[in-house]
Amino acid sequence: MSDTAVLAVAAPAAVRPQSRALVLLFAFTLFTSAFLMFVMEPMVARMVLPSLGGSPSVWNTCLVFFQAMVLAGYAYAHGATAWLGVRRHLVVHAALVVLPLVALPFSLANAAPATGQSPAAWLLIALLSTIGLPFFVLSTSAAVLQKWYSVTDEPGAEDPYFLYTASNLGSFVALVAYPAIVEPALRLQDQARVWTAGYGLLVVLTVACAASVWRRCSRAPSRAAFASSSVDSAQPSTSITWSRRIRWMALAFVPSSLLLAVTSYMATDIASFPLLWIVPLSLYLVTFILAFSRSSAPLRRFSARLAPMLMAALAIVVAGQVTSPLWLVLGLHLLLFVALALACHGDLADDRPPATRLTEFYFWIALGGMLGGLFNALVAPLVFASIAEYPIVLVLACVLRARDMRRHVEGWLKDASVIAAIGGLALAVVFVHNHFFSSPRYLIVAIAVPTLIAFRQQRHPIRFAGCIAMLLLSAELIHNPLGRTLYASRTFFGVYRVRLDDDRRFRFMLHGTTLHGMQRIDPGHTAEPMSYYHRTGPVGQIFAAVPAARSGHEVALVGLGVGSLATYAAPTQRFTFYEIDPAVEAVARNAELFTYLRDCGPRCTVVTGDARLSLAREPQAKFDLIVVDAFSSDAIPIHLLTREAMALYVSRLAPGGALAMHLSNRHLALAPVLARIGTAEGLAMLWQREAPGPTPDEPGKYRSEWMLLARTRADMGRLLADARWTAPPASSAPLWTDDFSNILSVMRTP
Repeated sequence: MSDTAVLAVAAPAAVRPQSRALVLLFAFTLFTSAFLMFVMEPMVARMVLPSLGGSPSVWNTCLVFFQAMVLAGYAYAHGATAWLGVRRHLVVHAALVVLPLVALPFSLANAAPATGQSPAAWLLIALLSTIGLPFFVLSTSAAVLQKWYSVTDEPGAEDPYFLYTASNLGSFVALVAYPAIVEPALRLQDQARVWTAGYGLLVVLTVACAASVWRRCSRAPSRAAFASSSVDSAQPSTSITWSRRIRWMALAFVPSSLLLAVTSYMATDIASFPLLWIVPLSLYLVTFILAFSRSSAPLRRFSARLAPMLMAALAIVVAGQVTSPLWLVLGLHLLLFVALALACHGDLADDRPPATRLTEFYFWIALGGMLGGLFNALVAPLVFASIAEYPIVLVLACVLRARDMRRHVEGWLKDASVIAAIGGLALAVVFVHNHFFSSPRYLIVAIAVPTLIAFRQQRHPIRFAGCIAMLLLSAELIHNPLGRTLYASRTFFGVYRVRLDDDRRFRFMLHGTTLHGMQRIDPGHTAEPMSYYHRTGPVGQIFAAVPAARSGHEVALVGLGVGSLATYAAPTQRFTFYEIDPAVEAVARNAELFTYLRDCGPRCTVVTGDARLSLAREPQAKFDLIVVDAFSSDAIPIHLLTREAMALYVSRLAPGGALAMHLSNRHLALAPVLARIGTAEGLAMLWQREAPGPTPDEPGKYRSEWMLLARTRADMGRLLADARWTAPPASSAPLWTDDFSNILSVMRTP
């Protein structure tokens, strides 16, 4: 991003030509600070993977830390600018910005919690002690620098909010640059060193901003200078009511919550593929950029008119259970998200106070955003069994369009009657659909009737919100084409559903949209492994032909699913499953759902926790066979697919042992990565990838991709003579380690 581009976005029309240098300095400083902050977040999360494993709770804990530090940064900005004079604050903050240099570059490598210590507590302490100070300083930049600019003699000083655009632009560029440029090009420690150099640049820029403000202050301000300068003439009173503060929080809460909700919903109920989260987060930042841009008013008015139409269309799509064409469905969700986020952020921009209350304004925005993130990341998984926060926040966004909640009794009664009528009509459609026909086409046509009536209520925000709530609620009662839901649960690791198909032949478990195992329920076939684990598939061939799998005593299996692989346990073998989520074990052990573990009996045990950390605690050379089955989902745990992880697996293999790795994935080609690691470790390798899709002549089988690795070719037994097994595809890509990986390099082309 060039300096000219940053200036073009940030500079207001009122800036004099001679002031362009100062605007450029402040805009580029804010851009740099935001860029460093958003590059640091994924970098630190990657650093802790080998120590804490791939649990989503690791990222959730990091997210809580980041949001808390941002809130602390805004609190500091508000307090320091309120209690210090201009010149004293310039000196204090310049010193604060320099201070983190003594602790850089940061590193979290080769660290781990002590036995019995809470991983979450250890992580929070580790983050605070390593990146706490630099992250805190970065979080202060947006409010502090805008406040500094507001006390200069510049024409745009009375309304410095335009500089917020440069900050959000820096966040957006960092978000795109990290997976596309930084991660593929640099190892983690190199990233930390380059980041330190970038922070050094920020120190220079911040000190330059402080020097510029020092020179431009026309007089030595008093202790309350920040509170008395730059009063907005359009708002003669600087008093702020609590109702206004609460509205700021709500307007920040909704887009923040909606960001995580729409991401979770798309990954859970529509399609799951790597880096999906980047798209809505990028759009979220774009709405901030547009909302605080002086030329965005026409676009914001257009999006406000478009939002009710998109909301009605989404109600039809959700009720009709439409998932294709994928680009259209995802586009609708994202377009509605943009419209609602832009409306909320636009309302925040319109209601911004004068520059004298700028830091307080940003504090309440930060608090609302943090509460939105906490609601989705920590509260929702504990309270809801599905992504219920998504429709809840959609309805709340509609409610926020109401400027005045004060209504006459007659108005509330009319709203309630219309909402009840829409709810009754929608329930009638659901009842007819579930009992008399099941065509999605008829359902879409039928549900469109109450939706169109609801759309006509758009001029009444409360009434419209209630109607949308009724439509989305009724959609939960519609029969699912994948079969009847027997069980549903939600944890930090995702949403699990066990379904029974309409022909009552199979029970299967879905993790989001990804199949994680199935079982035939007709008598005489319950002991047959299904889906990717069929006896005629690659893993069945491994257990039939590889000596360590046929006659070995100890077998380790990373990933449990519904326990399908337990069917391969011989009477003299002991199978140890390593499963990160206790909820998955609960499903696999529920004999009313799946019986694989029950039938295996004491030969099969389950160890919960991250598999890599659990295997590290096992004795060396313990297992004859290790099966890594953690890659059937479309979000892979990278820390299980590095050279260090491979060295761990091999160290736990007994002489003559073998390692089988499941690589089935709709969006990632993992075989070249694993082949590169196997070559570096000097291992023998065989690979088989069956063509994708179900096999009609073998009900319940899904084709899969597997790789077998061993110390010598002789350890592979009869598999060497099987023509279906070949050498894996060669790869010249860089070696994946705990310090380096590149997801984009293994994305499959459509």
